[in-house]
This record gives sequence, structure tokens and C-alpha cells, in this order.
Amino acid sequence: MNLILGFAVAVKHRLRFEPYAHYDDIVGLVSHLDTYAKAAFKEEHLEKKRTSTWKALGEKLGLPFALLNPRKEMKQSDLPLGNLPLENLAYLSAYFEEVSTNGQMKSTVLRGQFMNALAGITDTAGNAERVLTTPLPLYNKLQWITIPGTIAAAYIILGIATIGDELENPFGNDVNDLPLDQYCAELGWELDTLMSTPCPKFTDHVDLNKHLNQPLWPLSESGYQEWRERSETDIRSALRTKVVAAKGSAGSVAM
Repeated sequence: MNLILGFAVAVKHRLRFEPYAHYDDIVGLVSHLDTYAKAAFKEEHLEKKRTSTWKALGEKLGLPFALLNPRKEMKQSDLPLGNLPLENLAYLSAYFEEVSTNGQMKSTVLRGQFMNALAGITDTAGNAERVLTTPLPLYNKLQWITIPGTIAAAYIILGIATIGDELENPFGNDVNDLPLDQYCAELGWELDTLMSTPCPKFTDHVDLNKHLNQPLWPLSESGYQEWRERSETDIRSALRTKVVAAKGSAGSVAM
């Protein structure tokens, strides 16, 4: 379960050009894994870099040339950073192979669903990166006319570029970006909820709560044990009665 949550958080950081594995919301999920991001991390990455007064002023004014380049940290790395989400999936695949080999996952249906789920989340990560890295398709259609066209329509293009910049990368930390932190936190809470109770076994619930299990409710409030002792003919007769009663109730509501 932690590998699944770790994958989601790793995708979030990759979309924000945060290539390492020391961030507060992911270090406890992937620190035990042997990854490129973990090997490339240095203590100096924890130090907050100083920003000049002019650059800080430009950032507050929203000037593009003053904004920090998020890709800069990735380019300055001395060691390969790898792809943390895909490395997470590699460990998840290894877990699946192990539980399939040792007989813990015997159902072929579950195996197929697991493989489909892995393929689905892999496609999700790829589609998100495609949204992030695909530029606005102007230059390949207009070619050299793009240059004088941009000059002639500078103010219009500037407005479109600003809107396009907001739409092109919805994975940042701005107010109008997708709340990825909230998505990951909710996923973690849901996974914890699933793991807090044992896997249900149908027969246990039927036997322990016989008096509460009413198979033919609302036609009959008799419990599971009482209906179990009756013949198949009685049960099917009661089911037919239930169908007729339900149809009559629906007709009266419609009138």
C-alpha cells in the first residue's frame, strides 16, 4: 500500500521538477528503496538558496525572467536522477511477482486485474508528463512567419502566452493549480482505512450475524438461518411474491 501511495507522491514531485526523495511527504515511503534519486541526494540540497533583492522583487511582480527555473536543479545534478515513479512501479511489480510465485495470489482473475492496474497507473503518469512537456503547437505550423507574427501581435500573444502558461502546467503550487498535495493526502487516508481492518470473509459475517442477515427484506424480516432451513420451492415462491410486491409499490409511487 505504501508503494502505491509513494508512486502517487513521486509523480507529484516529478511533475514539479523535484527529482529527489528527501521531501517530507515521501521520505518515509521510499527511503528503504534503492533508487537513483536517493543515491543522487546530497546534504547541500537541504540548504535554501539565497535570492537577490532584484530577483525577489521580480518574482513578486510575476516577471517571467525573474522566476526560478524549476528544471535547473535537475540539470545541475552530478549523478543520474532516474525516474522515481517508474522505480516505484518496478518494486511494485517485484512484489506482485513474489506473491504470485509463492501462492499468496492464486486467482488468475486477480492477477489480470493487478497487471491492468499497473498498466493504468503507468499510462496516467505518462499522460501527465505529456501535458507538462508538450509546448503550444505554433512554430511547427507557422514556421518563419512566427517571428514577424509574434512582433505584430505582441500584446495579444503576451496575453495568450500568460493564459497558456497557466493551462500548460497545472501541477505547480499556485492557487489555481491542481491540489496534488490534497489528492495524495486523501489517497493515504483511504489506504490507511483499507488496511485498518482485516480482509472480510463472507462466511464469517453470515454466521456471526445470522439474526441481522435478512435475505428477503423488506418482504420478510426472518433471518438467514430460518430461510436456510426452508425448501427451495418456498424460497422461490417468496422471491416471486417480493417481485410482485415491488412492482405494485413502484406503480403506486408513479401514480
